Amino acid sequence: MDLRIFTEPQQGASYDDLLKVARTAEAAGYDAFFRSDHYLVMGSASGEPGPTDAWITLAGLARDTERIRLGTLVNSATFRLPGPLAIAVAQVDQMSRGRVELGLGAGWYEREHAAYGIPFPELRERFDRLAEQLEVVTGLWGTLPGERYGFSGAHYTVEDSPALPKPVQRPRPPVIVGGHGKRRTPELAARFADEFNCAFSPPDAVAEQFDRVDAACKAIGRDPGELVHSFAQVICVGRDDAEVARRAVTIGREASEVREQGLAGTPAEVVDRLGQWRERTGATRVYLQLLDLADLDQVELIAAEVAPQLG
Repeated sequence: MDLRIFTEPQQGASYDDLLKVARTAEAAGYDAFFRSDHYLVMGSASGEPGPTDAWITLAGLARDTERIRLGTLVNSATFRLPGPLAIAVAQVDQMSRGRVELGLGAGWYEREHAAYGIPFPELRERFDRLAEQLEVVTGLWGTLPGERYGFSGAHYTVEDSPALPKPVQRPRPPVIVGGHGKRRTPELAARFADEFNCAFSPPDAVAEQFDRVDAACKAIGRDPGELVHSFAQVICVGRDDAEVARRAVTIGREASEVREQGLAGTPAEVVDRLGQWRERTGATRVYLQLLDLADLDQVELIAAEVAPQLG
């Protein structure tokens, strides 16, 4: 099972904070470093020093790291136009020498849109825009050198595009679609995704969503085995119960609640829990949500005592 570190910088983080986590994760052997795409803090935290842009952050990390993969879980389709997004991701893929992945979703946090003057359409339109963005981004990347790309949709039109720049990864950087919608989300994943992610849900709910995605793949003649199946959960791992409790308090949670809903406990407990997840859902990748970005010791602890037991 691949282990990836997943951060929420909108809760309060500078670029240097994220760089420390990314470099620690890289040195410890993690598969990837991912970040959210939000512009406003959630909950009662101050959010200081303020939000950081996902692709500006990843561009910096592309030059300041060597091996670890980099991506978003997930970009909001309301934040960016599809053509400039395709350009930005392709450029960062070049800057990283082919280590970028794009997670793309419809967007959901209305308050952050209001706080920064970003239009927030109703749900149906957001999904319509997401579908067109996935079409345009993958279409631009998939256009052969020397050919032109065009697209005409309800929300976006692309005319006679040279479809440049090209990403390093061919045929394209991996695309991640995720969410809990029962119809359109699985359909979009089946059409466009290389990976499907279901975050912060219990194993039975994740397994049911994976089944919907697999059925959507079969409905269009695609092998469901082509998609990586992944999930995300908050982590609170300690060498003993006291350390687990301390880490839970630091992120404003109860240890018992994180044990029940996330990935918390001693390394042995978490290994057992991940085994249960894998058996119940078939997932082969997990995003470990690190809420305390100063807690580099936890990143190293999981790499040293959990990862080697996962096979």
